[in-house]
Amino acid sequence: MRLSKDITQTTKTEFKEASIASHQLLLRAGFMRQLSSGIYIYMPMLHKVIGKIKNIIRKEMNAKGAQEFLLSQLMPRELWEETGRWEGYQAEGLLFHLEDRKSSEYCLGPTHEESITNIVRREIKSYKQLPVNLYQIQTKFRDEIRPRFGLMRGREFIMKDAYSFGATQKDLDHEYDQMHDAYCKICKHCGFDYKVVEADSGTIGGTGSAEFMVLAETGEDMILSCNKCEYAANAEKAESILEKFEQDKKTESMKEVEGKGIIGVEKLAEFLKIPVWKTTKTLLFQADDKMVAVMVRGDCDVNKTKVKNHLGCKSLELADPETVKKVTGAEVGYAGPIGLPKKIKILADNYTEDRINFECGANKTDHHNINVNFEKDFPLPEFSDFKLAKKDDLCQKCKKGKLEETRGIEVGHIFKLGTKYSESMNAKFLDKDGKEKPFIMGCYGLGVSRIAAAAIEQNHDENGMIWPKNLSPYQIHLVGLNLEK
Repeated sequence: MRLSKDITQTTKTEFKEASIASHQLLLRAGFMRQLSSGIYIYMPMLHKVIGKIKNIIRKEMNAKGAQEFLLSQLMPRELWEETGRWEGYQAEGLLFHLEDRKSSEYCLGPTHEESITNIVRREIKSYKQLPVNLYQIQTKFRDEIRPRFGLMRGREFIMKDAYSFGATQKDLDHEYDQMHDAYCKICKHCGFDYKVVEADSGTIGGTGSAEFMVLAETGEDMILSCNKCEYAANAEKAESILEKFEQDKKTESMKEVEGKGIIGVEKLAEFLKIPVWKTTKTLLFQADDKMVAVMVRGDCDVNKTKVKNHLGCKSLELADPETVKKVTGAEVGYAGPIGLPKKIKILADNYTEDRINFECGANKTDHHNINVNFEKDFPLPEFSDFKLAKKDDLCQKCKKGKLEETRGIEVGHIFKLGTKYSESMNAKFLDKDGKEKPFIMGCYGLGVSRIAAAAIEQNHDENGMIWPKNLSPYQIHLVGLNLEK
């Protein structure tokens, strides 16, 4: 193609709304143009890059025996109600929904588990047809509250999504491993420095998942990885081992102490002359229509994702100051488990359990309880892992290394769905004994347009984008000299 025919227009303008390199450079180089918030036009150069990414993906997916197809972007509400996800996605504000002239409700697909399960339950009847893996490359729609970072988090984006259906757990494990291998090869073809990390399954659900993270300082996700073994996980999923300390030999009587204006565990520990691990953070959350209190050691923070998964609630939000005062009678910073209304469920992190004579808020402004003990001063709460793992915690896998922090951009996510969707949608096949059984499913997502942005985040300098060879819109640029001769 002649460059003189290319409509791409570059500019030196700094775009104020573009806070990361890929967003800024794609706009300045004329690779894309914004149509509306979170909605972009892919200009010819970017379209060629996207085409190359698609080709890489197709090559590796086809090599694993996956079949390409194309589902409708428009889906009826009834389909989503079979799995109960219509209300959930509505509650999170992510669903673009609309009505036709007959007042029937539809959504623009943010993901396609319901749609593909509906097709497979109609087309596949026998275990002899299994396993199968179907994939598509298609535009998705999510009504992001705050679209940002250009192609990283838009309201319209290109995605490769695949779905496997098997008769046994062995089928699922095989397809999951195949997709894991394919995604690693795709990342290598794209020239990425990346990590595969354990991840939370979120609204997709299932029994296990992994994310493929392109390492970049501008990444939205925090990755915790061990410096001694291969363990790596998204911060919302990561587990860790904390140091345990020698406890008092006997329990003391609980005592209320006034500490005027003291907020923050370090200041409080210094005031009470106790170590920080003896202090307690008690946070109140609104879980759907109920209130819960979560206790962690003072040297920890609450992991909202773990709490939400434990409760199985659709939404979990930190209670606002007005609600905290109404429930506890105190300002924020003085909440504690003793004396809360009986209807409030109390959850406690495992590392709070073995402490003797610890501190917690007294539900009274400027006051704290010391020498608090489980069972003696209040009933045992529900214990589980509710803490947020952090840098320098001990690795829970090898128990030798320490966790290190890295930021990453999620470009891929694979899930072991199991029978979550097939059971709720009554999607079944006949096994070799003639018995009906639900399909055992997996799903595998890859952000096509996000890969393009991630490539720039890893490959740019003060002069602009440096595309990896396999993604570059053109391999060669011929410049003619003295053409008039």
